[in-house]
Amino acid sequence: MAGWTTQKELLRMEIKQREEEGCDVRGFAERFARLGADPAAVESLYDELMALPIAPDFPYEEPQTLEGIRAARPAHAVFPKPASPIAQDRFLGAWLGRACGCALGKPVETGCFMGGKDGVRGWELVKRWFEGADAYPIRGYTPHASRAAQDLGIALSPWCTASERETISFMESDDDIRYTVLGLKLLEEKGLDFTTLDVADLWLNTLPYNMACTAERQAYRNLSRMPDLLPERGDPAQEEAFLHFVRTYRNPYREWIGAQIRVDAYAYAAAGDPEKAAELAYRDAVLSHVKNGVYGAMFCAAMISAAFCERDAERIVEAGLAQIPRNCRLTQDVRQAMAIARSSATAEDLLDRLWQAFEHYDPVHTNNNAALCAAVLLFAGDDYEKGITTAVLGGWDTDCNGATVGSILGAKLGAQAIPAHWTEPLHDTLYSAIPGFHPIAIRECARRSKALSDRYLLTGKGE
Repeated sequence: MAGWTTQKELLRMEIKQREEEGCDVRGFAERFARLGADPAAVESLYDELMALPIAPDFPYEEPQTLEGIRAARPAHAVFPKPASPIAQDRFLGAWLGRACGCALGKPVETGCFMGGKDGVRGWELVKRWFEGADAYPIRGYTPHASRAAQDLGIALSPWCTASERETISFMESDDDIRYTVLGLKLLEEKGLDFTTLDVADLWLNTLPYNMACTAERQAYRNLSRMPDLLPERGDPAQEEAFLHFVRTYRNPYREWIGAQIRVDAYAYAAAGDPEKAAELAYRDAVLSHVKNGVYGAMFCAAMISAAFCERDAERIVEAGLAQIPRNCRLTQDVRQAMAIARSSATAEDLLDRLWQAFEHYDPVHTNNNAALCAAVLLFAGDDYEKGITTAVLGGWDTDCNGATVGSILGAKLGAQAIPAHWTEPLHDTLYSAIPGFHPIAIRECARRSKALSDRYLLTGKGE
């Protein structure tokens, strides 16, 4: 986690991040290798790296402002808003779908399953764990014990035992659920007109620092300087300068998956209106992320929102792509993943080809995980179990992808379509570590999301 990462390690990751953003970083790796332990030298090289311009031959158009993103979108038809309130079962499906997918993926959210080990890809290690427990194909939650532990020297996460098959009895606290709860709380308190600074206030007042990871943790640290750096609110230029500092200063994780997992509550409130869902996701995401990190949040929010009114998987993914730049890295990666999905006969073939295409990314980068989610949606069709199990089998950020695919399929199919052997072990109970939501009935969260959606359909404001 970034809070315990040295400045030198952040610099090492920043070299890769700047290269991915389109900067010419030649020579920086060699200079980094010669660095000693002098903090001033580390800071100086970091500042020089951050001052690099985007190379003129960088082939992508990746704006940061909402206006710029919208101007760079593909031409697309307007998605019609629902003519009447959406059924409660769809909101319950979304919340339950997210929770079940997240719980399935939590125990295998460890380094070996995410990134691979000794030349064996992460998805293959997930498969071997379930095979070693005589539980493959995956039809239920992750077993505690497997012959793979001894045969391959791999282990489940020691922090997620409450989500294992033998012990699961509720949705345990997790960032993929915690941010959904925080989004619901923000919308109930501020309405759909919340600002990015409202998100910042919510984090500082409600989210413990040690529950933030990677980009969120770095942004949280930068937010701690708010009393000294933030001017009086109401000056857009100064506010944006401050937020630019928050999301970029010593934050090489700014295109990782964090913003993408924070959007579900916004999509539920704007159910059936992907453009509005993407806008709300944007306002949240730019607190900690840039470019493809932001686009991933907008892409997923739009897909979740569309799923409330659209059954066709291709059109759901296209609804997401319609809200991000047509010539960004994420769009290119998602379209490549869609092509792979269309020509894959088995989950194993699908995942092997996705890893070949995208394993150059960090296991918790936005692009590879969003691409996997899009591919799984096409591959799974209307099969909820096939969707979450393939998403988790895929490795990389297992609980995030299980949760996102589960949320979309749950919204699309409704709670009644989710098999009982996934929902019943949770006993309609969610622990979020957020005051007032610890514990809380999952049905209650769904009821409150529907109330926000109904008000948005009626007033356009959700307040």
